[in-house]
Amino acid sequence: MSEFKRHNFKKLKIWQMAMEIAKLILDATDTFPVSEKFGLKSQMDRSTVSMPSNIAEGSSRTDKSFSHFLDISLGSSFELQTQLLLANHRKYITDDYTNFIEIKIEEFQKATMSFQNTLNK
Repeated sequence: MSEFKRHNFKKLKIWQMAMEIAKLILDATDTFPVSEKFGLKSQMDRSTVSMPSNIAEGSSRTDKSFSHFLDISLGSSFELQTQLLLANHRKYITDDYTNFIEIKIEEFQKATMSFQNTLNK
């Protein structure tokens, strides 16, 4: 069994990446039509806030438990990626901005899976 240690979530690269994505998404969804307030805007806001929040919550747990919280954060990132593509389809965000954010989400996913692999050793 691995030794229990707490991680300082603010110093974790994956948390910093998730926070950057969350800020970008929250700013973008503020421009969505009012009719999306309880629809796509709300879904995207919840998904993006979930990413850094689950990293922060899991950072105080055992490595096995932390890995589970990282799974939740990753799931939220894939959910957000899907919602991003739908927002682009609805023309709420441009193709260029969609590509920019999607690259950041994919970088986050790769980094999170890599970090998760170090916990599971």
